Formats: sequence, structure tokens, C-alpha cells
Amino acid sequence: MYNGNIMDLLGTELPIVQSPMAGIQDSALTIAVSEAGGLGSLACGMLSLEKIISEIRLIKEATDKPYNLNFFCHEMADYKEKQHLKWQEKLKPYFDELGIEVESGPNSANRMPFNHDIADAIETFNPEFISFHFGLPDKILLERIKTWGTKIVSSATTVQEALWLESQGVDGIIAQGLEAGGHRGMFLSDDISTQIGVSALVPQIANKVKTPIIAAGGIGDSRGVQAALVLGASAVQIGTAYLLCSDAKTSRLHRSAIKNFKSQHTALTNVFSGRPARSIVNRAMKELGYMNPLAPTFPHASIEMTQLRGHAEKLNSDDFSPLWCGQNTSGCKEISARELTLLLASKC
Repeated sequence: MYNGNIMDLLGTELPIVQSPMAGIQDSALTIAVSEAGGLGSLACGMLSLEKIISEIRLIKEATDKPYNLNFFCHEMADYKEKQHLKWQEKLKPYFDELGIEVESGPNSANRMPFNHDIADAIETFNPEFISFHFGLPDKILLERIKTWGTKIVSSATTVQEALWLESQGVDGIIAQGLEAGGHRGMFLSDDISTQIGVSALVPQIANKVKTPIIAAGGIGDSRGVQAALVLGASAVQIGTAYLLCSDAKTSRLHRSAIKNFKSQHTALTNVFSGRPARSIVNRAMKELGYMNPLAPTFPHASIEMTQLRGHAEKLNSDDFSPLWCGQNTSGCKEISARELTLLLASKC
């Protein structure tokens, strides 16, 4: 089943890519997966330049295997004070309940898109692989990365997005099904009704593009890996299954939610960041509505919600925590990421 094109692309022994998970991992998870024969990923979208550099150094000191650096490439929206005042009014009962005052400002959001400063910082490392979420950076940045010999992939949530990515010369396309946890990679439309499951998405993309496909969403065991390869993918990207691994930095509250029956109920929501993302349903989502029209533009919605989250978590509550998780938690195991990677690829 293993497609040679993807072997050339990933440079790995196994057709397994660990999904980059901002806020839930550091280099330890990346290293464990790469050492096991998969492609470990480092989520860089919420890291400072200094942290990105230090994490890459840790990876390179620990392994000579390929690794992936992942970045957001959204258009950074302006901070809109009127938008935030309405959002703060909506959230005021929660701030009052927790006995805290809201603090807000345009410099409080910490998700920055890929830019030349980041490129300057990572260029000397000659990363083998870079993946993007929310499309691609501008052509100048894209060409700059290509001069390093770095392979480039990005997420597509529709056939149209896959065709656009191929037209831009990417080396691989991550077909992100609706089942996937965390942020949707959608970038040509903000209409969530365009989002479909991985079993419908992968064959449709495979019929339209020649670029190797990496399937993502709802894949939690070796059977899911095999099924994705049959559907037309050359490899898979897996995130949720790694959340309980000893190498992940998943919080205690988040781990508890995953192991709880309530992890069977996930939904797309914009209340935590301003963009659709799949989370285990909690109080904030239920009471504010999964997709709230008052939520400020990404990533600024996180400014107020992060304050509520911080105080609630001190009280042992996940009421305001983004519990990123896919629809299939059956593959989540409290073992090392190395062990899990080998299990996932056991029938390939």
C-alpha cells in the first residue's frame, strides 16, 4: 500500500505524520515520533522566535531523522475595539462569576502568521519539511523556502482548496476531514457547510490532483491508516490519538475530558479563537453557542477567553478551556508516542 511518492516526500520509514498540536506539545513528541520512523511535527504557531529556535535545537540534538515545522499563514486581522466591547459584554456574567476584571488589548493574541522574521530564524537549520495551515504564505516567502530545498505541504478541506494548493506547487496536500480535532484549515471559504468527512474528501481529491495526499481526521488505529491508503492517500496525519501519550503536554483537565464519556461529543466552535475548530463540548460552547457571531476575528477572540480559562482552570474547571479533540478517541492510549506510532503503522 505504501506509495513511493510519499516516501520520497516524507523521507521516513512509515507513512505516519504526527499532527502539529499548538499548546499541547513540544519537541519531545516530535522527537519520539521521528525516532519511531514517522514524521514528527513541531507546532510553531504559538511560539516565540526564541522558543522556535530552542525547540529545533533540541530536535536536532536528539535525532537525525526528518521532522516537520508547522506554521499558520492567516491574514492577521486588525484588533477591532467595538467588536471586543460587544464580546466582553457577552462574557461579562462569566467574569463576574469568577470575580475578575477583563483585560483587553490588541497585543494580547499570540498566534502570528509565518513571516520573514520567522524565515530568518529557521533558515540556518535547513528544515526538511514545513507544513502550513490556512493556505500558504505569499509567493516571495514560498519561493524563499523552496530555495532551502525544504518540502512544503498545506491543509485542504475541499477539492477546490486542494486544486489551488497544487497550482501553487506544493509537494504534498493534507486532506483534512471534518472529523479532525483543532482548527479547520479552510481558507477559500468560511462556510462550514463546505466541510466533509475524510472518507468522502480523500477520494475526491485523489481523482483531481497528482500531488501526494496525506489523510487527516478520524484516524486512530492501524485499520484507519489502511482505509485511508485504500481511499487514495499515500500517508496519514494523526493528532487526537497522541493526546494521552506520555510525550504529549496535554493538561490534566484535557486528559480527563478525553478519557471521559463526554469526549464522544465534539463540535466545531469559534468561541475560543474566532475560527472554526473542533473541541470536546463544554460549558462555554453550550451556553455561548458553538458558532457565535459576536466572537472577534481570529485570533483575537482568544484574548478574553484565555483569561476566563486561566482562572477557571485554577478552580479545576474546564468550562472555558479549548479541549481540542477529533471525533474518534478510540485510539488514544496512555503509552509512549514511539509505541503508538509503531502500532499505527503495524499493518502497513
